[in-house]
Amino acid sequence: MTLRIVIMGVSGCGKTTVGKALAAGLGIAYQDGDDLHPAANVDKMRTGVPLTDNDRGPWLDRVAAELNAGAPLVIGCSALKRAYRDRIRSGAGGPVCFVYLVGSRDLIAARMALRKGHYMPLSLLDSQFAALEAPGPDEAITVQIDKSPDAMVDEITRELQRFAS
Repeated sequence: MTLRIVIMGVSGCGKTTVGKALAAGLGIAYQDGDDLHPAANVDKMRTGVPLTDNDRGPWLDRVAAELNAGAPLVIGCSALKRAYRDRIRSGAGGPVCFVYLVGSRDLIAARMALRKGHYMPLSLLDSQFAALEAPGPDEAITVQIDKSPDAMVDEITRELQRFAS
């Protein structure tokens, strides 16, 4: 099976760190979904304005297109709602495994406060949690972020073996 993995969760949960480490461990490419946002989306977020479903549509289509064209691939994408995940699945060209990175608001806020050079301000974290429709076990591998990135990658790798079988 060709791997199409989406590392998902609210901003600041570790999608890029974990996604890069997982991709390296699997020997496949990593794509940061943040790089696929249209400029208008980035501008909105940079000024503290939450994105709407309409804003996210073209971005989700680009994420799906990357999975379709570039698999095997690990991609970081918030994929906050089930409808967003369904949209990604429908355009990905094959099965998609979602990995949901979950943690407390306080832990994620602390991590975001330490980030340098990212356009997503801490002020938008509450809108991310408000939009989040957490996936169930039938839809995603769920990993708590209160451990090291290496421990999270080990857990994801074990779970991926079950996904692939």
